[in-house]
Amino acid sequence: MRLSFLVGSIYLLLCTEVAAQTPDSLAAPVPTGAAVVLPPADTLFRVYGRVGSFGPKERAEAIARRLEGLLQAPLFSPDSLTVVDAEQDSEIVYGDQLLLSVGAAEAQALGQPRPAVARQYLAILRTRLATARQASSLPELLRRGGLALLTLLMLAGLIYGLNRFFRGINQRILRWRGSPIKPLIINGYELLTQERQLEVLRTLLKLLRLTLVLLTLYLALPLLFGLFPWTEGISRKLLGYVLGPVQRVVWSVVHYVPNLLTIVVIYFFTTYAVRLLRFLAGEVAAGKLVIEGFYPDWALPTFNLLRFALYVFMFIVIFPYLPGSDSPVFQGVSVLLGFIISFGSTSAIGNVIAGIVITYMRPYKVGDRVKIGDVTGDVLEKTLLVTRLRTIKNEDVTIPNSNILSGHTINYTAAAAHEGLILHTAVTIGYDVPWPKVHELLLAAARATEGVEAAPAPFVLQTSLDDFYVAYQLNAYTRLPHRQAGLYSLLHQHIQDEFARAGIEIMSPHYRATRTGAEAGSTIPPAPIGMQP
Repeated sequence: MRLSFLVGSIYLLLCTEVAAQTPDSLAAPVPTGAAVVLPPADTLFRVYGRVGSFGPKERAEAIARRLEGLLQAPLFSPDSLTVVDAEQDSEIVYGDQLLLSVGAAEAQALGQPRPAVARQYLAILRTRLATARQASSLPELLRRGGLALLTLLMLAGLIYGLNRFFRGINQRILRWRGSPIKPLIINGYELLTQERQLEVLRTLLKLLRLTLVLLTLYLALPLLFGLFPWTEGISRKLLGYVLGPVQRVVWSVVHYVPNLLTIVVIYFFTTYAVRLLRFLAGEVAAGKLVIEGFYPDWALPTFNLLRFALYVFMFIVIFPYLPGSDSPVFQGVSVLLGFIISFGSTSAIGNVIAGIVITYMRPYKVGDRVKIGDVTGDVLEKTLLVTRLRTIKNEDVTIPNSNILSGHTINYTAAAAHEGLILHTAVTIGYDVPWPKVHELLLAAARATEGVEAAPAPFVLQTSLDDFYVAYQLNAYTRLPHRQAGLYSLLHQHIQDEFARAGIEIMSPHYRATRTGAEAGSTIPPAPIGMQP
């Protein structure tokens, strides 16, 4: 039977040397091998090629079983292993028992002569088997058993010390009851009283004690299992469960450092760009920096839009550098959030776009008296989504920006400071009163109203000649648009007073009366004597 072995580390080293000396060997395919493992988990070498119906895997398992049998033999001596060179292969034997053979496949894979490879395997086997034999000897087992007992005693003492330590801390916490410990208050609500704080602290101490005890037990198990050759594999697995994730995390952090530096650079660049824009917006809003065609009230909305665009651009650039950004889970969550935002905020996006358009249309600003639809009031707040008004009845009305954009808006304040807002009201007077007299009375009422401007002067328009009366419209200027309701009330009062003093009736809209025709200044002819009531 032809058997072959190859040590992994020697194989890599020799393959490197051969590749440097003979470049043609790089083109030669390396056959697939199987590892020969000596319990508990020591990989000795790999075997290559087939022998009869046995492939590399079956050959490696057979060799491992023979080695285990040698270790269990009471009189086994590793120095009795020898190499016998034959014409086809080199055999490693123990007495008359064949352990393995080194053939042409192993020599070709290793890149050395077959006898030299066989003697390297022999040296490896003698060293590893002698170490394993010594670990299984009775004196060594007794020594390791003593170490295991000492480890258990130290573990019990450590757990006892931890429990005693935490018990003392718990007793000290219990003595804190009644002490002036301040409660945790958030916005006037007492979130954690003294008793609750102590209970939370005791619970955290219990969790910490339990965590430390379990961690101590877990770390002690690999130490105990590692003392004996039969359980050394379990020790390595237990350590691997802890050290494996830690190692992966450490290497992930080390490999992520370049991406982290890139993210930091992008973040600081965006942050300082936003600070520069905030400074420029403040200067424009204060009137210190004048840009032709750019109004000061555009400064802050434009800054908010640019800041949002910069942060979105920063996130797009940083996204590929985030850990796990290329994982299917991360991408699935991103797509789901995109669908939720797209289908769940259609009206909100419409209001945002309308808010941006309204900002640059400048139909009003905060503090203006406006009429939007059927609502009249002062503008309290402008946002990208809504505009809030306060009516003269102290009612706060919230109007979506999309409704404002699709309707009409009346601004009473825009021209009031420079040109004045025109207050206008209408009265109807009969044809029996000369129109100059009506004009005189209306203008006198306007001049008597506090808050009405003398210049530009009030004026009267005759808007219609109806069947029974003439419609007069009084127009008066004011620079106090926020006092419209009060000014109209005063103006109407003065109109009533002026016409009452003049003895003129206001026929608005209709007035029905029975007359005899004897009234002074009446244009109605007197009724016949027989027809008088």
